[in-house]
Amino acid sequence: MPPTSAEPAPPARKAILIVDDHPVLRRGLAALIDSSSDLTVCAEAATCAAALAAIREHSPDLVIVDLVLGGADGLELIKEMKAQHPQIPALVLSMHDEALYAERALRAGARGYVNKQQLDDTVLVAIGRVLGGETYISDKLKAQFATQFVAGRTLQTDSPLNALSDRELQVFRLIGQCRSTRAIAQALNLSVKTIESHREHIKQKLGLESAAELARRATLWVETGGAG
Repeated sequence: MPPTSAEPAPPARKAILIVDDHPVLRRGLAALIDSSSDLTVCAEAATCAAALAAIREHSPDLVIVDLVLGGADGLELIKEMKAQHPQIPALVLSMHDEALYAERALRAGARGYVNKQQLDDTVLVAIGRVLGGETYISDKLKAQFATQFVAGRTLQTDSPLNALSDRELQVFRLIGQCRSTRAIAQALNLSVKTIESHREHIKQKLGLESAAELARRATLWVETGGAG
């Protein structure tokens, strides 16, 4: 009797690192990913530092990144990943307004953007697209990009907040969380003087006259969903 050939080994599951500071969301997302036959969660992290350490240890095939990581910023993590691990793609999963943040995330180096309200098979589709070398954004955002491209503008021309730099928007969010200037400086590892300078630039760009106006505007933005 001729020898039977061995069954081919199934392809290895792609390893996913989840970076989010909400444990409940991490557990739900991990369960969704692990339900897929070709994906597995290799590690989880709640901070930028922990995420970079996990990348070095596990060498994931893809990193899912929230944009708000305590006092830190997912955009900064994506930029660090692009510099240190350019071969590992990042997919943003956030509650932030897609129209305001998706272009920033893509410019920082992300390969896709999914809103947390789509914590369903949309995430798996996005993961598959990014692992396949594509970029994933919603159909709605694609249409907006196309419209703005035809008009010769970037997507970031419609909201006054788009005038802010990535760092200024980060400071604006922390002001909206009622953080003091000193607390913001500590969270971002910057000097108090630098944060004060950012505050002044934000006020100028948004046409605000006082620190109280800035605080009200930032708090309202966070309360209406800007914090993600």
